[in-house]
Amino acid sequence: MTTWIPVCRLDDLEVLWGEAVLVDGEQFALFRLPGDRVHAVSNEDPATGSQVLARGIVGSRGDRVTIASPLHKQVYDLETGECYSTPEYSLPVVGVRVVDGVVEIARTSRSGAGTGVAA
Repeated sequence: MTTWIPVCRLDDLEVLWGEAVLVDGEQFALFRLPGDRVHAVSNEDPATGSQVLARGIVGSRGDRVTIASPLHKQVYDLETGECYSTPEYSLPVVGVRVVDGVVEIARTSRSGAGTGVAA
């Protein structure tokens, strides 16, 4: 069952900058794009295991929005998690929505809802 967990207000996110959030002990990176679109991915860099993706560089490949790891610059598609620069890596993508100005991420319930806490 999918549970939507509120993690912050949309106004807390700057356009084209990442923010890290901690939900049930797991870190996620949120990215607000122009037009108030928000993407959520794991904050863990697949190449190094470091929790740094929220500090990555937002960019694009054609019409695809990307995030480049701040460590080794692997480039990931924010919608699919596909890695353009190193195909054996992929970035876990998380469902995200904005309801009444609040950003929520999707979590599969294990034993209850959980709460969001800014990292």
